[in-house]
Amino acid sequence: MNHITRRRMLRDVGATAVIAPGLTGCLGRSDGKSLDSITVAYVPIYPNMQHYVMEEVGYYNDIPTDVTVERFSAGPNVVKAFASGDVDVAMFGITPAMVLVDKGTEAGVLAANSRNGFKIMATSSVIDLYKQKGPAAFEQFEEEHDRKIRFGVPPDGSVPDVVLRYWIQEDLGVGEMESVIHKSNVPPAQAVQAIQSGDIDATIIQEPFATIINQDDGFGELTWSGTILESHPVTVLFANQRVIDASDVSRSLVEQHIAATEFTAGSPDASASHAASIIGSGVNEALAKAAMESRASDFLSNPHSITDQAVTMGEFVANVGNISGSVAAKDLFAFEAYDAVQS
Repeated sequence: MNHITRRRMLRDVGATAVIAPGLTGCLGRSDGKSLDSITVAYVPIYPNMQHYVMEEVGYYNDIPTDVTVERFSAGPNVVKAFASGDVDVAMFGITPAMVLVDKGTEAGVLAANSRNGFKIMATSSVIDLYKQKGPAAFEQFEEEHDRKIRFGVPPDGSVPDVVLRYWIQEDLGVGEMESVIHKSNVPPAQAVQAIQSGDIDATIIQEPFATIINQDDGFGELTWSGTILESHPVTVLFANQRVIDASDVSRSLVEQHIAATEFTAGSPDASASHAASIIGSGVNEALAKAAMESRASDFLSNPHSITDQAVTMGEFVANVGNISGSVAAKDLFAFEAYDAVQS
């Protein structure tokens, strides 16, 4: 766990002033609900790019409260910590945010982090068959191999699982996912080895792992999630109600998030280096930079850009039982801070 306070700002203010011109002074007055400290949780995945920039460049130092940053291995772990009040802000998938709101947690999405962030990667033989047969490739594969195409996918209800379900069931219209493919739960970091060793035939995966798979002969990109469910959200900046109510803090979080998004767009190599230094786990600087070239590396801040697709995805999350029903946009998003900063 890394503790960051505004006292460090004196060390970094020069760099921050150069990197984020024009952003200071945009905040309105606090509504009187001040916070002495907040805990920001993150899952160390590439789509949380803004977090790595905010931590390494020093943007967290401009938040008008003490900030503690805590790393979690997976979204479900953050859900538990958030629900218990141990975490105030999280950078994680849109689906864990839905789960928390569905369970009655008073919280909301302050900003988007990333969208369109997955590629379906497969063996060359599967890709060739799909090019020839289109949606009929699944049935053709089963006839030829006496088994279904084996897909490595994160758990039911996760963002990639939802996108894959949408592709098979709605986009291709070939039936319920479980009847069309053989699905096994494979974490993204293990999917590379699984497909290379022949344990699976395909996977839906985020960067930089899609880039790793694409570098090897015998594998390639079957399709991109941006063509399946255009502008679908991946990860978000999510905050509890006490942060939302403390307008000076919530607006500052959004303000610095926007600065990090702009930094990423203007300095992709530096941003990739920041990501690699924090993520670790085999994500080196060269790989992180190469992944920046991918169309699955799509970073933004505007929460309004992801509302419609978030609702669509919520229907599929509900179908697998992770939430009781699709979460309405008005319950999932807290637009006030973003709108105030942009006004």
